[in-house]
Amino acid sequence: MDQTFELTPTTLTYGGDAMGRLPDSRAVFVPFGLPDERVRVRLTEEKRGFAPGEIVEILQSAPERISPRCKHFGQCGGCHYQHLPYEKQLEAKAAILRDQLTRIGKIQNPPVKPTVASPDAWNYRNHVQFHLDAQGKLGFQAPNSNRVIPVSECHLPESPINALWPQLEFEPETGIERVSVRAGMDDELMLIFESDSPDAPEFEIEAGISVVHVFDEHAVVIAGEDHITMKVLGREFFVSAPSFFQVNTAMAEKMVQHLLDRLPTSQSVLLDVYCGVGLFSAFLAPECKQLIGIEVSESACENFVINLNEFDNVELYEDFAEDVLPALDVQPDIILVDPPRAGVEKEALNAIVKMNPKVIAYVSCDPSTLARDAARLIHGGYKLLDVTPFDLFPQTLHIESISIFEK
Repeated sequence: MDQTFELTPTTLTYGGDAMGRLPDSRAVFVPFGLPDERVRVRLTEEKRGFAPGEIVEILQSAPERISPRCKHFGQCGGCHYQHLPYEKQLEAKAAILRDQLTRIGKIQNPPVKPTVASPDAWNYRNHVQFHLDAQGKLGFQAPNSNRVIPVSECHLPESPINALWPQLEFEPETGIERVSVRAGMDDELMLIFESDSPDAPEFEIEAGISVVHVFDEHAVVIAGEDHITMKVLGREFFVSAPSFFQVNTAMAEKMVQHLLDRLPTSQSVLLDVYCGVGLFSAFLAPECKQLIGIEVSESACENFVINLNEFDNVELYEDFAEDVLPALDVQPDIILVDPPRAGVEKEALNAIVKMNPKVIAYVSCDPSTLARDAARLIHGGYKLLDVTPFDLFPQTLHIESISIFEK
């Protein structure tokens, strides 16, 4: 493992690594490398056909390489592209999405559009989650490890979050697994402790900040409110501590607007599968004849009911999509899916194809599972009209996208 090799990476991969090949044709994946630069790498593991490596020395930098903003870059596991100018990050993500659709989905010349840029490449996150090390210091997990790297700065959270988290101090071995900070409208803040114990941690916190203890899927309010209010395109959303909400509010607005522009919602029957707290449903419901949401998270369903209470044409099923869809007696015109990283369950996807909607909109947070599901939809008689990447996570490898399929 101490042997080093000179390497010239040729491309960036979905894992955020630069990939090159050794003389024996093995692919080498190098974190924080860039295409077209010469690096000396050490293999960190020997595998058949490929090997992960690490940079020992940069012999010749790529012209676009820049200095990262954060001193923890390359160690904490949070960011992957701080060494790449933002416009190049956008190009790389579109290319990676195109590659995944081609290689995994077997889609020739996939119609991938340019990546929609985030208005803010820094300080865009309305929600950040920390782990604690053995000494009680806040940090992030190192790449491919459970080891926590303590941090003293982070350039991704919104300003109110960055003003709060460095002040948080914990005793060693508190039993707290994670600490989250969320920012809502009007600089509203929520502090969330997650543990496997019902015993709430002792703390002192300034007034005006909501504090919630989450354990075994239960949320107990320690101070303030049990929810935070998010605002998207002028509309307010009630979001409980355990519920998911898009972490980049400005980009959530762009995604909502994209769906409003692309979906023929007028007098349609629309299924919003994995609907969450109702981010998309709240904007689509006014035009629909009927909107049906499907969501398994209890807290998200409770939020959905509050957020869409004004509409009489909305129904909600609280269960797994693969259980609801096959039993649903409805003929939808449009099906919108926003699945977790694992993609749409096979049973749910089969049911969607059997329902035969005119249009399917697929909101994806993982290009590889999108490619897999896109191939299944195409096999089921759908045409992929276009795929639009949205950069919800600048400086990181994560790629959000919206694909439009038509029967």
